[in-house]
This record gives sequence, structure tokens and C-alpha cells, in this order.
Amino acid sequence: MSDHAAHAHGAPTTPWPLVISIGILFLIPFAFMAKFVYHQPFAAILCLGLGAPMIIMGIIGWVREAIGGAEFPEMRGLGFGAMGWFILAEALIFLPTFATYWLMRLNADEWPPAGTVDMPALLPIIMTVILVSSSFTIHYAEEALEKGREDVFKKLLMVTMALGLIFLTMSMYEWNHLFHQGFVMSTNIYSSTFFTITGLHASHVIVGLGIFTAMLLPALNGTINHVFVRTGSLYWHFVDIIWFFVVSQMYFW
Repeated sequence: MSDHAAHAHGAPTTPWPLVISIGILFLIPFAFMAKFVYHQPFAAILCLGLGAPMIIMGIIGWVREAIGGAEFPEMRGLGFGAMGWFILAEALIFLPTFATYWLMRLNADEWPPAGTVDMPALLPIIMTVILVSSSFTIHYAEEALEKGREDVFKKLLMVTMALGLIFLTMSMYEWNHLFHQGFVMSTNIYSSTFFTITGLHASHVIVGLGIFTAMLLPALNGTINHVFVRTGSLYWHFVDIIWFFVVSQMYFW
């Protein structure tokens, strides 16, 4: 179809959401089923080997289109609203994990269950300060961009990314420390929930850092999509808000 025909039919089409969906909704779940239900490790490796690259390629392709968007400038305005729906979907993923934890916690005869080690108190507070600080830096980066101060925007964006990396490093340090204490995912029901919820949040931090990388690389070459910046900033604030639930429930309740 020609460019003119594509514009005549309204919104453009892109294959990347389909590629990502096949990876996430089909191949990755089949990999887990093949491994843990049907005990077919080769089939699991095959599905994972196909699904993971499809997800990565789909994300890269979709982000490149979002950054570029020159061919279909009308699509630039859809990102911010779409992120709102995406955040709603992500919140509905976190909700059942927390609900499961609450039900187990409230119905347990004793808590924490046997085998649980003493959880750190200072480290999660420091991690919270770092993540909240990153929310401020990306907010001020967005404000600087709106005022035309692109150099300040790029510097604050890099500070935000550095804070996010520090947060992830501290998470990995904590997990490694707990592993060495014998507190692993299979220790008890609390450890399973703890590593599931904190790991789920960490995966969202990684996605946020990927979004910021997709902002920074074009910005260093003088190309900045303002809508993409607003959208990524909104996602990062969501990640920070979710962390308050994680840290309050997993560490201090």
C-alpha cells in the first residue's frame, strides 16, 4: 500500500504489537508449561529461544517508530493516552499478586513462616529515597524540555537513569545477600511472594530504563519527541508509586 493510501485509510498500522503479543502471550507461557507441566526441557528452550527475541525485537521496532513518527505525525499524540491504559493494565497485574499475599498473610496461623530470615530495614528506605529522587529528576527534566533547555533535559535524564541503575544494583545486592542466607524463592510461601513481587517491580524498572535509553540516544543527536518524553515520564512515576506498595507490604508489614 502506498503512503498516500495509508494516510487515506486513517491511522497507520505496525506489526510490532503483534510480534510482542505472540512472544508474551503464546511462546513464553508455552515455555513455562513445557518445562514445569509437561517436563519437556527442549520444547521449553525452543519456545523461550523464539519468544524472548521476538519480544526484544518487537520492543525495539515499536520504540523506533514511536521516536521517529515523522511519516505519521498524528500518531505522536496517541502515546500519552495509550500509556494511561497500559498503566491500568499493569496495575491489574500487580493487584492479584498483592491480593494473594494479603490473603496468605491474614489467614496464616503464624507469620513470618518458618525459614524466614530477618529482612533489612535500612536498605529499602535508602532504595525508596533513591527511587523517589529519580521521580523528581525526570519531572524537572520534562520541565526543562518544555522551557527549551535541552542540555538541562539531557543531564537530568542521565541522572534519572543513574538513579534507576543504582536502585537495581541495590536490589540485586539484597537478593544476593538473602540467597547466601539460604532465603530463596522455594524457602517458604513468604519468600516465593517476596521474590515474585520485588522481581516484578524490578522488571518494570528495567523497562523504564529502556524507555529512557530510547529518549537519550536520539536526544544526543538532537532529536527529541516531546510526547514520548511525557509518556516515559508518566510510566516512571507509576513505577515509583508501585514501589511504595512493595516496600510497605514486603518489608514493614
